[in-house]
Formats: sequence, structure tokens, C-alpha cells
Amino acid sequence: MNATTVAFRPKSTARARVRRRVLVFAVAGLLALFALLTVSLTTGEIPMPAGTALRALIGLGDPGDVLVVQQFRAPRSVAAIVAGAGLGAAGCVLQRLFRNPLASPDVMGITGGASLGAVALIAAGASQSLVPGALGGGLLAALLLGVFAWGSGLAVTRLVLTGLAVQAALAAAVNLMIVRFPAELAGSALQWITGSVYGRTWAEVWGAGGAMVLVLAAALMMNRQLAVLDLGDDSAGALGLRTSRARLQLLVVAVVLASLAAALAGPVTFVALAVPHIVRFVTGPPTAASLGLAGLTGAVLLLASDLVVQHLLPIEGLPVGAVTATLGAPWLLVLMLRQSSPVQRSHG
Repeated sequence: MNATTVAFRPKSTARARVRRRVLVFAVAGLLALFALLTVSLTTGEIPMPAGTALRALIGLGDPGDVLVVQQFRAPRSVAAIVAGAGLGAAGCVLQRLFRNPLASPDVMGITGGASLGAVALIAAGASQSLVPGALGGGLLAALLLGVFAWGSGLAVTRLVLTGLAVQAALAAAVNLMIVRFPAELAGSALQWITGSVYGRTWAEVWGAGGAMVLVLAAALMMNRQLAVLDLGDDSAGALGLRTSRARLQLLVVAVVLASLAAALAGPVTFVALAVPHIVRFVTGPPTAASLGLAGLTGAVLLLASDLVVQHLLPIEGLPVGAVTATLGAPWLLVLMLRQSSPVQRSHG
């Protein structure tokens, strides 16, 4: 056995372990998603066996069961899956892009922009899709973020701090609009900005979901650029990557993913922040599968949160965003403390 074989074997073994972890995590996530979807279709005021619900999903069986499953339960569940996948993937892109565990659409102002655009559509009397407003608002937030942070060369710290300021300003604008709303519009807007998949329709799901599939495909195609940026700007530049251009393109992808998710579920917090950490904890450093796993984990997390809201909490009509925000506040606090502790020790 020569030295080359001995040196190669540990690397090969490590890669095999990573692949096994990724495969196990993906299979477990798919099984969990199927189980949660089955529960969501079978439970409620009209419980039904799993076989009955699955037949009703494809239009077979009792017309009443078909109506309940196809028009009420399935659109809500699929909306949670699509929105969760978009938030998970967006959070993964942003945290890798800026190499900061605090980077997420709700921290960097993107969901604030999406909220502003969607609430503006609600004020205009929009009764169908909020996708155009949410997407336009998200892109506006990204534009503001880029304008204010461009002078630093899109430096990570400057972007995050600017994002927090943009988020606060846009949230204030949304609150001002809601205060000026008539009472009937204010109720709808308040429920939406808290984060909710209640009352979603197939038209909304197919519109946002179809667009999200295309953007997720674009994100996967750009995964090579993201992997090069993982090496750091100096190394990426040495490999011939135009880092500012690549970062801007990936930022736009993340903004669109988060905005489409917000159009379906409102500005749901915590999901985009937590999912990349969960994926890294289980599978280790980023791989080519990280984006897909982040989308799958986000779908599982948001659908599970919505089931908790519907069936485990005593408060009827509670938006799913209330549950995710309750989980997200301590999570964000812990992350901020972990981020600041090395600085504190270095000055101690």
C-alpha cells in the first residue's frame, strides 16, 4: 500500500459519510413531509381515514369529502409546503452568501419589503394573488439594501446592519398604512403580516408555486458560484469569479424566493433563519445538496407549525406566524449572543 492510497482513503471515507448523512436526512425529510401532509388532509372538524382523504384528493369518493380536501385542506397544506421550501432555500442562500448565521429575509429587510408591496395591493382592493406586490416590494427592499451598502463593496457586516435598518423602516411604513385602512381591510392586512396560510386557493398556490419552481431551478444552477463564494472573496476572485456580480445575482434569487413565499404565507419569521442551521448541524459543511435539503426542511417546518396552530393550540384562528415568531425570538437571541461572545472575549 503506497502513501497516495493511505492519504486518499480518509478523504474518500469522509465523503462517503457525508453522502450517507445527506441521503438519510433527505429520506427522513420526505417521509416526515408525507406523514404531515397525510395528517393535514385527514384531521379537522370532519375527520376521515387516510385512504378516503387520498382518494378525495384526486376527486374520488363522497362529494363532500372531495370538497373539504380539494378546496380547503389541500391548498392550505400545499401553500405551507411551497412557502416553507422557498423560505428555507432563501435562508440557505443568504447565510452562505454573506457567511453570517444571522442573515435571513426577515433580518435583512426582504420580508419587510414584501409586506409593504402586498399590503399596498390589499389597500388597492386586490382580491386574487398578492405575488406582484410582494415580489415588487421584496425587490425594492433589495434595491435599498444594495444602494446603502454598495459603498462598502457589499461587505457582510454593512449589509446585515443596513438590512436591519431597512426592515425597521419598511415595517413602520406598513404599520402606518394599516392604521389608515378602513376596519375591514385592516383585519385582513393584520392577519397577513403576521403570517398565515389560511384561506389559500389553488390559483394562488399554482401562481406562486410555479414561479418558485423556476427560481429554485435557477438557484440550483448557480450553486457552483455559491460554492466558490464559500471559499472567500479573495479565493473566489483568484478562480476568476466576479464576486460582486455573483453576489448580486444570488441576492436577487434569494429575494425572489422569499417574496414568493411571503405572497403565499405572509412574512413568516424563524423558518429562513433556522433551517440552514438545522441542515448544517445534521449534514455538516455545505454540499451540492444543501439547497435542496434546506427547501425540504423549510417545507416540513412550516407545515408542522401550521398543524400545531390548527390542532394543538386552544386559540382558534391563530396565524402560523405567531408560532414561528415565538420560536424565532429566543433562537435569534441565542445566535446574537454566540456571534458577540468571541468579540467580547477578544476585548476581555
